[in-house]
This record gives sequence, structure tokens and C-alpha cells, in this order.
Amino acid sequence: MSITSEATITRRPAEAAARWFDICSYTDLIPERGACAMLDGTQVAVFRAFDGTLYALSNLDPFSGAYVLSRGILGTRDGVPTVASPMYKQVFDLRTGACLDDPRVAVPVFPVRRAEGDRVEVALTDDRRQ
Repeated sequence: MSITSEATITRRPAEAAARWFDICSYTDLIPERGACAMLDGTQVAVFRAFDGTLYALSNLDPFSGAYVLSRGILGTRDGVPTVASPMYKQVFDLRTGACLDDPRVAVPVFPVRRAEGDRVEVALTDDRRQ
């Protein structure tokens, strides 16, 4: 289980170089469903919300130890976009990775973008590898 503070979640060292990986076509991502991608040994859950926003976070559920967050249920809590783990139903903020049910716990988030040619890309930085 990863225990961290909100400041640790959002801080990114200036020296951390991002390496972008091509994941899939934007249209391959079904709205409100997740997909899992293996990036240099790191499992990343990628989501496309109904409004078209893309999110990427670790696929590892820190409570169960299983790589299942890409199969989670998307929703919102107080206007915050979320994913609920399919295992024990803890809810994570898709923007920050913070667990809304236990503020001591968070999962890593990854930069994600819609690139040229309608491709979805996710970046890994040295500070965000599992």
C-alpha cells in the first residue's frame, strides 16, 4: 500500500524526463471504460470520460495488490472524476490518484495526451515508475 501526502502526489521533479508511449487510437477507448497498457514494465490504466477527457493512473489497486483499476467503475464524487476499484470499492481521484476513502493512500498518475493522428499517448517519468 502506498501512503503519501497530497503534496507528494502533485509534485514533479524538474529533472524527471518524460518518455511518451503510443497507447491506442482515441476512438479505441470506450467512454467510461478503462484499458490497461504495459509501458516499460509499468501497468497503466487509461480512461476516456464521457466528456472526452483522458486520464492515466497506475493499474495497481494498493488495497488488494491486484492490477485491476482499469476495470474499475468511473463516476464522480462532489464533482471530482473518480474510479472505484472493482475489488474493495475504494474510490480514487482520476486527476491526482488520491484515495477519497483514505487520504493517506494514493496511486501514481501519469501525463496523458491526445496526439497527432488521433493517438493516445501516456508518459512515464523516472519518478512515476512502479
